[in-house]
Amino acid sequence: MGGGAAHPGHGHGGGGGGGPLDVWLPALALLVCAAAYALAVRRARRRNPAQGWPTTRSMSFAAGLFLLAVALLPPLAPIAQRDFRGHMVQHLLLGMYAPLALVLAAPVTLLLRALPPHRGRRLTTVLRSRPARLLAHPVTALLLTTGGLVLLYFTPLYDTVMGRPGWHWLTHAHFLLSGWLFAYVIAGPDPAPVRPGVPARLVVLGVAIAAHATIAQLLYGGFWVEVHAPIAEVQGGAEIMYYGGDVAELLLAAALVATWRPVRTPRSAYGTRLRSVRRPTGWLEEGDA
Repeated sequence: MGGGAAHPGHGHGGGGGGGPLDVWLPALALLVCAAAYALAVRRARRRNPAQGWPTTRSMSFAAGLFLLAVALLPPLAPIAQRDFRGHMVQHLLLGMYAPLALVLAAPVTLLLRALPPHRGRRLTTVLRSRPARLLAHPVTALLLTTGGLVLLYFTPLYDTVMGRPGWHWLTHAHFLLSGWLFAYVIAGPDPAPVRPGVPARLVVLGVAIAAHATIAQLLYGGFWVEVHAPIAEVQGGAEIMYYGGDVAELLLAAALVATWRPVRTPRSAYGTRLRSVRRPTGWLEEGDA
């Protein structure tokens, strides 16, 4: 049994959310993202009016930005600095709920449609590169999401981060980017350099669910946890992580099923199966972009 969990403490220090810049900078960044997405939608529709762009994708992106705003702006952001339960709500929004909404908005597909053909081909080349294939592998995404949680809550990193504004924002960025990568690999409608079949992705998702549940249970029980906060706060945060994470992972599983497109084998006029050519899972052909 570890000695660090639920240390009695006095808040978390000043990690952000206390000054004007902690409000205006994230608000400005979110507005820039919204404007960039809207501009890309406009260009995509101009390039191909018949194809257009689904309104549901735009609504999903707006929902993702809204969830980010809830996480990064008052009243939640200041609460997250002094209460571990608020921190955990913020973590779920940044690392699970907002990334899924942003991924379902298909930003890479939108970018491919909005860019001129030669720039689109450059982007496709980058996506097919070896570093991109390694980064977008499901195991890599799994390690980044769960490994970050282990480092944050089972080492002194949490108290260090909460006392330094710059590190705190880097932690936010890690939550968001690793969560986006995991959702993108598991259920993203965008093109991906490597995306295994649905059974393999379900296995990875199952491992992630088990890992999050285990981390939440260790937090609640106080095993090996290095979080200087009142016991009630740590246990409350663990419950939020356990139940809130379950809901987010169920939504991700539903998105995986919804975006799955089985490959159908065509039949000849005599009812025999013809040999079909299957393109790599997740990749857009030039005409799709």
